[in-house]
Amino acid sequence: MNKISTIIFKDLEIEHITKSSLKNSYISVKDSKVILKTPKVSKIYIDKLLFDKERWIRKQILEQESRESKEINLEDEVLLFGDIYSIDSDEVKFLRESLEKLKEPNREKILRYYDKFYKVKSMEYLTPRLNHFSNLMGLEYKELKFRKMRSRWGSCSSKATITLNSELMKVKKELIDYVLVHELVHLKYMNHSKQFHSLVEKYLYNSSSLRKELKGVSL
Repeated sequence: MNKISTIIFKDLEIEHITKSSLKNSYISVKDSKVILKTPKVSKIYIDKLLFDKERWIRKQILEQESRESKEINLEDEVLLFGDIYSIDSDEVKFLRESLEKLKEPNREKILRYYDKFYKVKSMEYLTPRLNHFSNLMGLEYKELKFRKMRSRWGSCSSKATITLNSELMKVKKELIDYVLVHELVHLKYMNHSKQFHSLVEKYLYNSSSLRKELKGVSL
């Protein structure tokens, strides 16, 4: 039989599930909510366990909170490089001027202009950035394409064509760099082998943490 209670540990509220069938204790963090599952144990045991795992718990909460998708107010704000910009800022002048020309604005039309804005921004920012890494790494692509994709941030074909998701402009620059280097390395390794990851890491020392962070970003 399960028993559910709430534990207050410092400033953390933890859901404690006691299961007599368990042999070990488990801590999980989901949607920034901490869940502790244990067999029947003493309060001293729980306090020590939480004390030992506190650093890990707080790290998981911070990571999950940072992954929460940011929402913008259409026609007022723009998500760019992981930050929210006002529609009045210089960085989004193209979008602002485009929206001002709409005679009968509706959500569908507005979203089309946002998509066009991200594609234009992609061409302006991603092209020179990709060329920077291409020259640095000595890996040359033949063609670069931009389009909005639902399931991937980028791709590299066997014909050395790199396609980048225009939605990349919404994530922070460090994650953009990871995608660019990732796709360029596919020019040499068309897989995700140990050699592939080693070459990515050669140019991005924190590639492993960037990869994990990118997986938590919703397309």
